[in-house]
Amino acid sequence: MNVKVHVKEKRFKGIEKPPSLLGFGCMRFPLKGEDPKEIDEEKAEKMLDYAYENGVNYFDTAWPYHGGASEPFVGKVLKKYPRASFHLATKMPGWEVESAADAERIFHEQLEKCQVDYFDYYLCHSLTKKSFETYKIPGVMEFLDKMKEEGRIRHLGFSFHDTPDVLEEIINYRDWDFVQLQINYLDWDFQDAKRQYEIAKENDLPVIVMEPVRGGTLAELSEEARAILEKKDPKASIASWAIRYVASLENVLVVLSGMSDMAQTEDNVRTLSDFRPLDAEEQKVLAEALEVFLEKRIIPCTECGYCIPCPEDVDIPRVINTYNQYAISKNKHIFVYLYEKLEEEHRAENCISCGECLEICPQKIDIPARMEEIRDLYGEIKKEMETKG
Repeated sequence: MNVKVHVKEKRFKGIEKPPSLLGFGCMRFPLKGEDPKEIDEEKAEKMLDYAYENGVNYFDTAWPYHGGASEPFVGKVLKKYPRASFHLATKMPGWEVESAADAERIFHEQLEKCQVDYFDYYLCHSLTKKSFETYKIPGVMEFLDKMKEEGRIRHLGFSFHDTPDVLEEIINYRDWDFVQLQINYLDWDFQDAKRQYEIAKENDLPVIVMEPVRGGTLAELSEEARAILEKKDPKASIASWAIRYVASLENVLVVLSGMSDMAQTEDNVRTLSDFRPLDAEEQKVLAEALEVFLEKRIIPCTECGYCIPCPEDVDIPRVINTYNQYAISKNKHIFVYLYEKLEEEHRAENCISCGECLEICPQKIDIPARMEEIRDLYGEIKKEMETKG
């Protein structure tokens, strides 16, 4: 074998044997058809084998991935390798837990599905302020701590989807071994991933990165943005810039990639073999490409708040932020969900185009026109969703 995936040289608190810098996210395997449960096992196994043979030894699965099919499939494939040669991660589905007995049942079922006696990394899955309440149910965390004492869990952490202040609250609630965060060069400022990373670092918690290419968005970019990166390094894939960006962060232990074909697997292995962090010039080029990408995709609002209070009480920054998230992700359901979280009196449809905001917006955004655009977009998507039932 000619390549071996890099392992961070930095010593992490509580991590005696660091895993490979590249981790295999087991949630986007190739499929035989439309059903997420129908994993194309032949193709997916070849991908896992290739990764393992080239030094990838961190495999991340979860209870709901592929409609429940990921854990047993990953367990079956990894069973042929010595148990000590790989790190297996899975997660407690808190939404299924109403008691300590539920947590115990699910955990032991996961061990059985994955055909292992222990998990190297075990996570409380997708924590938010609300979902963290599950882990305050008497006996739930106590059970997980017991599993750690017995060696059934080697490292106990959580994955996170909320604001920095909530992250701080959860970290301070108890001792954790690691945290899994959504970090990429788009969300670094856009979703305040920078502050989340800093909080983890301040608390000496190793970070496992999820969504480094933001669901594929940063593997594509726009034609103009791609041209900037390709000019700097014609041989590098667009996705490799995103992978290297997060891998360059000092406190990152593992970069997860949900690989869905062999080409992605090979590219990621290449990128994180003989790894070199982004240098200052590359950072500058990447920032330039991001700026070009964003200027045609999002409304350039900095949420400075100069436009509020609006005479009609429209929460202009929040409305624009909701739109911008859709402009990047193109997720219609999340757009409608976030838009409807706005109180009705604060939504775009209340704008009467009085023009007061035009005089004070530092970014010179045509706010009334944008409010009309967002109002119409919401109406179209809502109607489409209701038609489909």
